[in-house]
Amino acid sequence: MASENNSKDVSATGMAGRARPDIVAMKGYASARTLVADKGETIFLDANECSFEPFIGAEGLARYPMQQPAALVRAFCDVLDVSSRNLTLTRGADEAIDCLVRAFCVPAVDNIVICPPTFAMYAQSAMLQGIESRVAPLDDSFDLDVKKVIQESDNNTKIIFICSPNNPTGNSMSRDRIIALCEAFAGRALVVVDETYIDYAAAPSLIDAMETHANLVILRTLSKSHAAAGVRLGAALARQDVTALMGKVLAPYPIPQPVIQAAMAIMSPDNLKRLAAKREDILGRRDVFANALQTLDDVISVFPSDANYLLVKVADADALCASARESGIILRNQSHQPGLAGCVRISIGSDDDMARLLAFMKGETLVARRNDRVASKVRRTSETAISVAVNLDQKGPVSIHTGVGFYDHMLDQIAKHAGFALSLECDGDLHIDPHHTIEDCAIALGAALREALGDKRGIGRYGFCLPMDEALVTVALDLSGRYFLDFKADFPADHVGDLPTDMIEHIFRSLAENMQANLHINVTGDNAHHMVEACFKGFARALRQAIKQEGADLPSTKGML
Repeated sequence: MASENNSKDVSATGMAGRARPDIVAMKGYASARTLVADKGETIFLDANECSFEPFIGAEGLARYPMQQPAALVRAFCDVLDVSSRNLTLTRGADEAIDCLVRAFCVPAVDNIVICPPTFAMYAQSAMLQGIESRVAPLDDSFDLDVKKVIQESDNNTKIIFICSPNNPTGNSMSRDRIIALCEAFAGRALVVVDETYIDYAAAPSLIDAMETHANLVILRTLSKSHAAAGVRLGAALARQDVTALMGKVLAPYPIPQPVIQAAMAIMSPDNLKRLAAKREDILGRRDVFANALQTLDDVISVFPSDANYLLVKVADADALCASARESGIILRNQSHQPGLAGCVRISIGSDDDMARLLAFMKGETLVARRNDRVASKVRRTSETAISVAVNLDQKGPVSIHTGVGFYDHMLDQIAKHAGFALSLECDGDLHIDPHHTIEDCAIALGAALREALGDKRGIGRYGFCLPMDEALVTVALDLSGRYFLDFKADFPADHVGDLPTDMIEHIFRSLAENMQANLHINVTGDNAHHMVEACFKGFARALRQAIKQEGADLPSTKGML
């Protein structure tokens, strides 16, 4: 944990002296949550809150949240390795930008310096508060021009905003140049480094430099790297004198209770590991897409990126963005920003998203999504939270994380041998046992497969299979719209890996029921591993035959399935 004493000499090195005098002198609003009993349960009768919840099942919505919720602050501090005295939680990084401008800049007197092309909200926030924005453009390599920043500043410059990695160019700014600005403006102006995209970058955060530079402020957010743009939660990291000023101009209750609950789930150690893996997937997809773009005639250049997007220079940015929009693809036209003529910014989406964009840019005809056999399901119970997505007409990718290793392997066998893309994630009560996770994943997958099949026109409907070493499995499948399961097996072991064999029948029952399929499985053998794997592979191969489209007719004399 970073030292909690880095602000002990605030009077000598702090930035409060450069803040708005009226803000420094002002006593901040005392919200209903500033007074909390030191011991025991607190009875809040000071804020005119209701003593009942707004609907049955609600938790904590009737009460105002803390301005800086303690548990959430601790979670951020643990992840970022900072003291709570140096952290201010805000409604996204946008509110942090607004609060800093409000606290330090006197309207019609002070100014800020921005370094375009860059994030528009710095200048927007200043303009709305009557603050002049001065411009020190990035150099030809999109890095900071320290001399220009100094030239554009004067004694009324209060904040220099830097975005690193920069939006929209995607590159990280030179650490040495940022530190040079901190030194040049020591005691004069804040150097605010927006690290919204830092978790995608190879370069480390500048948080450690706060120890030696009292005017350095770091902005972070859950929006981009933690897939939580809809949550609206950010943070400003600064010396204690700056955080104290921000507390004065911050709304009394900036973080709603549902946001607190969602953010705590996002910031859990297990989920942070999951998100780190997801970010690596995005970076891999970014690099593959960048290489593919380089082969296109209309692409002039693809700029290096340390973020989850690419800046791409094309022959005609206006025409590309307009025609893409007509095809249902929205890109960000940056061609009217200084130094970005002909440039568009492209966010990195799913494999399917990027494949469709690439096909469009190659001039290939896109098939409307409504015709795709795709489905996604979210299933939440008190025991599990599951997200599953399938695309029956795309071979891969396959990504499965249930927490039960051998079950992951078996579901992977289903997707790969049946020949469809599958993403399945589950957060289940494995601390009790794997039963609920195994059952609910099968239910969710079966429901997704049923939805993806749609009206079932053109499908093979039936499928049959398969031996595996000494094990022999017979699988017969009918996507009939009617549920029936006949499962025969005598497994010689109670577990294969961490998967209980008494759950195998249960898995296929849940799949068949939620797919509304007629399924017969009969397996014999001497090795439980082989027998279980044969069941899953056999089912997958039968499913492959059954879902294969062979025309447009409905395979039923009844007129429906």
